[in-house]
Amino acid sequence: MDSYEYKERISKLQHKIENIKGIVDPSALETRLKEIEAIEAEGDFWSDAKRAAKISQEKNRILSMLKKFNDAKSAVEDSYEMYELASAEEDSQTLDELFGELDEVEALVGRVEVEMMLSDEDDAKNAIVTIHPGAGGTESNDWAHMLYRMYLRWAEREGFKVEELDYQAGEEAGIKDVSFIIKGENAYGYMKAENGIHRLVRISPFDSNARRHTSFCSVMVSPEVDDDIDIEIEDKDIRVDTYRASGAGGQHVNKTDSAIRITHIPTNVVVQCQNDRSQHKNRANALKMLKSRLYELKLEEQKAKEAGVEKSEIGWGHQIRSYVLAPYQQVKDNRSNQAYSQVEAILDGDLTKVMEDVLVALQKKGSEDK
Repeated sequence: MDSYEYKERISKLQHKIENIKGIVDPSALETRLKEIEAIEAEGDFWSDAKRAAKISQEKNRILSMLKKFNDAKSAVEDSYEMYELASAEEDSQTLDELFGELDEVEALVGRVEVEMMLSDEDDAKNAIVTIHPGAGGTESNDWAHMLYRMYLRWAEREGFKVEELDYQAGEEAGIKDVSFIIKGENAYGYMKAENGIHRLVRISPFDSNARRHTSFCSVMVSPEVDDDIDIEIEDKDIRVDTYRASGAGGQHVNKTDSAIRITHIPTNVVVQCQNDRSQHKNRANALKMLKSRLYELKLEEQKAKEAGVEKSEIGWGHQIRSYVLAPYQQVKDNRSNQAYSQVEAILDGDLTKVMEDVLVALQKKGSEDK
């Protein structure tokens, strides 16, 4: 690397820091931090434990955001200041070290840029995910299982915990439906990039003639809502059915008639839960899933209304991402317009870069639309 390339890359990083500053607004965060500190100093602050916990959580999040922003900003400023000093003194050894460390600075700024974009109210929450195969029988059921495995592996890589809520095995292979919660900081912020239709093109292992098949699955992602979210569910609007837990064995083996299916009649949203032997707990979890799904549906309708688009079907032309395994190998996301050749790695959970590219693309689009 020469000085010209270094200056070009530092200039881009300085521009990114300004973009992050526009997203985060550090001065507004510092003002809010002072307000919180004043609230904490009030004598009756701890008398309302629920309010105190919520405010403390907000304070910790603000402190974390400010630290990450300041660390990234300092890294870029320090690097450029050292460059100017080393250049003035013609210190080639220091210059070589700065050139070598620039990749790390770029990676740090890139991570902070994405994390700062995850600053919406719901981004820090856990994610409730449902995978539903489209038409295609065994082929689509197998694709649903591949997606489920991909998200499990991604969650493992990121240090998130996963709690399975419902698992309906396919008749021959794969799954008919699966619902689960991914628990961890910014789980929903990342997983919201997966909300939509996923398309698979491959030589089907279930076709004796080895023909190429196209399969679709929908991935629905909702933030795990708090009790204070304003979503009301009236008894007259839901139908509750009980059934025996089903599956291929192990944790999915038939045990009791404790499985719960709740249908929200006005929206036709259906949720299921069978992960616990207690019907009471399954009902509580199913209601939580329903509340989260209705909340997400409300957000989707607002966004669709603003964008003037209609809800997609699970089929051709509506996919957000295509995974092509034959005749060539490529993953292509329609929102970031990025293509990736590491298909096996992505299907094995190496998904963060793909998600981040989507988040960056959507952020840019949102800024352009304003």
